[in-house]
Amino acid sequence: MVNSAEKFMRRALVLAKRGEGKTSPNPAVGCVIVRDGAIVGEGWHRRAGTPHAEVHALRQAGELARNADVYVTLEPCSHYGKTPPCADALVEAGVRRVFVGMVDPNPKVSGRGIQRLQSAGIEVVTGILEAGCRRLNEPFVKHVTTGLPFVILKSAMTMDGKTATATGDSRWITNEKSRHYVHRLRSKVDGIMVGVGTVIADDPQLTARIPSGRDPLRIVVDSSLRIPPDSRILRQESAATTVVATISKELNRIACLQYPGVEILQCNEDDGTVDLRDLLARLGSRGVQSVLIEGGSTLAGRALRAGLIDKFVLFYAPKFLGGADGFGLFSGPASRMMAECRRLKDVTVRRFGDDVMIEAYPEEECLPVS
Repeated sequence: MVNSAEKFMRRALVLAKRGEGKTSPNPAVGCVIVRDGAIVGEGWHRRAGTPHAEVHALRQAGELARNADVYVTLEPCSHYGKTPPCADALVEAGVRRVFVGMVDPNPKVSGRGIQRLQSAGIEVVTGILEAGCRRLNEPFVKHVTTGLPFVILKSAMTMDGKTATATGDSRWITNEKSRHYVHRLRSKVDGIMVGVGTVIADDPQLTARIPSGRDPLRIVVDSSLRIPPDSRILRQESAATTVVATISKELNRIACLQYPGVEILQCNEDDGTVDLRDLLARLGSRGVQSVLIEGGSTLAGRALRAGLIDKFVLFYAPKFLGGADGFGLFSGPASRMMAECRRLKDVTVRRFGDDVMIEAYPEEECLPVS
């Protein structure tokens, strides 16, 4: 039973991934309905506010759902939101068993959906491919349990760890395939964050330039409002807005930046700069579940030392800058001993042509430096 359960849960995970980046603030969920060993219904949550995965799968299965087994990546909801409870829909359909990838961490659900099914006499099995199900929705899990966004640090480097030359030139380190993947990643997150130095040096757009891609919220950390008023990031024709996080209260500077779709966000101060934890808390309170940090080294270094990075996505191109000049991934004080280095776990490697991408997570003991 375990092997077949994992087989159908893997299919549910494949379906769930089709909704990545489209369901926030809801999680991405996939559902498969099986009867007599054959799939009779499939579904995934396609967009926030629309029917959930279970509803799509039940509609496809029709009467074949009765006495069938259901495989769903996340515990069926038990409360009324913009859609009716999925647990009730499964009960009404008369399913026999429900295999759940992971219990919903949302306090509004958190076991209540399972209890609803069990009270109706439906057998429930939990924890099928749980690690994969949790990873699929890591932004949702962190946000719903802490109120903070899930923070991903992305960077492109040469093999000797340089993100730009001494002149600031960084176009292009990686190849087109890698850059296309980054745009897909951008379309899946709620926000992209950069420091003002990156805006001054590169004048980026921070958009997801792929077909049907969704532009995320653009966030510039600019403690003293140095951002040039003619920056492209302030004048984007996009449904997404731009937030400039600052501690400056200079009214003249603020007035120069009052473009449509631009917000000046006043944050708490941390040693003369924007308090990043306060900024993330403010973003989380607005429903931002995931933030992609894309530059530069000052922002990345501060986030690392504060223990705010949840995941690393690092691209390495088969190039050497050579010498000591150029910019590295992090600025600021570094560990003085190898034993003090921050370590990573769950490391995976993927290739995009000749480029290499490394995804990894900080170990639990990677805490803020005191």
